Amino acid sequence: MAELEVGTTIGAKKARPLSPHLQVYKLTLSFLMSGFHRVSGAALYFGMLLVAWWLVAAASGPNAYANFEWFIGSWIGRLVLLGYTWGLLHHTLGGVRHLIWDTIHGFEPAERELLALATIVGSVSLTLVLWVVGYLVMGGPR
Repeated sequence: MAELEVGTTIGAKKARPLSPHLQVYKLTLSFLMSGFHRVSGAALYFGMLLVAWWLVAAASGPNAYANFEWFIGSWIGRLVLLGYTWGLLHHTLGGVRHLIWDTIHGFEPAERELLALATIVGSVSLTLVLWVVGYLVMGGPR
């Protein structure tokens, strides 16, 4: 008679373990920041089109640059620029968080959550400071 595998019964299927999925994991700030890091990286990829447009417009002459200035001066242009600024700062601080991990530090659960919180608070704070300083340097509303 053939031997049965451990955990099987005659006439029944072997119960297989489920793969881990989102219902198993606790939603942590560190997990969210990982996703935001990926999203901000993708946004920066498309934000480079804005930088390329700016450089091409500057090299193409006054009319092309005036079109660029019109877009950036509009509320949608400023909103895109604000998002690009936040994405750049968030992705940079996320990279610093990864550099800290590369030094084999910050792996304890409390440290991971602190670094994630520092990333989000730092990126929002630095974005606001940069925009306020830029607003003041430019002389207020145009």
